Amino acid sequence: MKQLVRIISFLVTLILGLTGLAAPLVSAKSSEKTEKIEKLVEQQRHISKIPGISLVIVEKGETVYQRNFGYKNVKEKTPVTSSTLFEIGSTTKAFTGLAILRLEKEGKLKRSDSVQKYIPWLKLKYQGELQTITLNQLLYHSSGIASNSIAQIPESTDSNALELNVKTLLNQELNRKPGSTFEYATINYDVLGLVIENVTKQPYDLYIQNQVLKPIGMKDSFVGHHQLQSSMVAQGYKIGFLKEQKYTPPIYRGNIPAGYIISNTTDIAKWMNLQLGYNSINEFNQQLIKESHHPDRSVAAFDKNSYYASGWEVVKKEAKQYIQHEGQNPTYSSFIIMQPDKELGVAILSNMNSSFTTSIGKSVMDIWEGKSVSTNQTDSYQKLDKIATVLLSLITVLDVIFILLLLRTIRQLVRKQRERRALKGKRILMLTIHTLIVSAILILVILIPKILLGFTWTFIQIWGPVSITVLFYGFIATSIIFYVYGVLLILTKKHTALIWESSGKYNLNSNG
Repeated sequence: MKQLVRIISFLVTLILGLTGLAAPLVSAKSSEKTEKIEKLVEQQRHISKIPGISLVIVEKGETVYQRNFGYKNVKEKTPVTSSTLFEIGSTTKAFTGLAILRLEKEGKLKRSDSVQKYIPWLKLKYQGELQTITLNQLLYHSSGIASNSIAQIPESTDSNALELNVKTLLNQELNRKPGSTFEYATINYDVLGLVIENVTKQPYDLYIQNQVLKPIGMKDSFVGHHQLQSSMVAQGYKIGFLKEQKYTPPIYRGNIPAGYIISNTTDIAKWMNLQLGYNSINEFNQQLIKESHHPDRSVAAFDKNSYYASGWEVVKKEAKQYIQHEGQNPTYSSFIIMQPDKELGVAILSNMNSSFTTSIGKSVMDIWEGKSVSTNQTDSYQKLDKIATVLLSLITVLDVIFILLLLRTIRQLVRKQRERRALKGKRILMLTIHTLIVSAILILVILIPKILLGFTWTFIQIWGPVSITVLFYGFIATSIIFYVYGVLLILTKKHTALIWESSGKYNLNSNG
């Protein structure tokens, strides 16, 4: 009878889910928890300006709660459903990591091998000397590849985009000696993706689709946008001017193994159940899953009691071990957190890049475990957006002032109230200084992200708030207006007759 009730409940939920009307899956005894969760999510979604959120909780092999909030498309007021697809960002890495472990189990590679065994041309240097990098070091982010290498990932939709991406490393020196310390670099997993291609003799996306997603039952998930044949994908957004802004970033097909599986919470529930010991299949037995959760302790923890495994962060907190990972793409974010001892998992997907996604996921886990929750969350993108919005307001005021002064000067020239001055002597020096100062300011603004962060403005414009991009161009426009105004002042002067007349000394236009 219990099994029959479960089947009927599942069918009802499936039908409702397909129509976008699914109510949250929850048992009566958990209603107090779910009320807290729903209040928290709605509150944090409002603060964060995230348009749409999909949330799922699994426990002991069952989906015990599934709820959707907000819109997959704000303009069209299309609600998020359990079938809505999102880019899952860096939570993709666990799929790539598990594939590497499976290929090792099948005897097709060894994680202790040098990556050059599988990609012979990938010769990387540290302080001018060639280095040996193992597959394990790529898995655990201890390869020495710099974190800011993400800025070099090329925009591409080509079928060879993965190889083109990995080849960018040939022009980048390692940031540290391989195996010495942890440094998160997303491209580590793109290199592993190319290893998978070379070992299996098939494209990464096809291997993951057929050998990983399908066996798990993730039939509605895709490996990259080029596979996508669904209208269920959520529109992506960025923060900008204190609200969500629709944005479509470039395609990075070469970055798929590190961040571009596209899925929904229904499929991610199956993925979590596999990780927690349920939905076991021949391709991925529990020994292999546990191995993927095994942390690398050969290097220091990257955070307090936090070590990296094969696409997972392993965190020890209050005598409990959590397996988790967050994902962030320019217009999407995700977070998966699991507590293996309780066979409990929480996943959250959203259509905005925001650290609120991670904080909401952690808070939901805390609520389900009966802990108190703090909602004092901040997001770096929101902070940048607020600063940029204020600065842009100030720049706009300056623009108006400079434009008015410039127009007044031009009007005076047209009315012959100003006259040209010969460019010589002192005026040449003034023009040179004016040009150098404005040029130096512009060059500094253009180069400062590269100097401080190793990023270009193009990268920041793709990943950062919309207001940052407008501020950048606004500053350039202000500088140009100021420069033109300064040049006009230097090269012209008030008409001599006008000056004498206003001083009362002499009027050149008088008759006497």
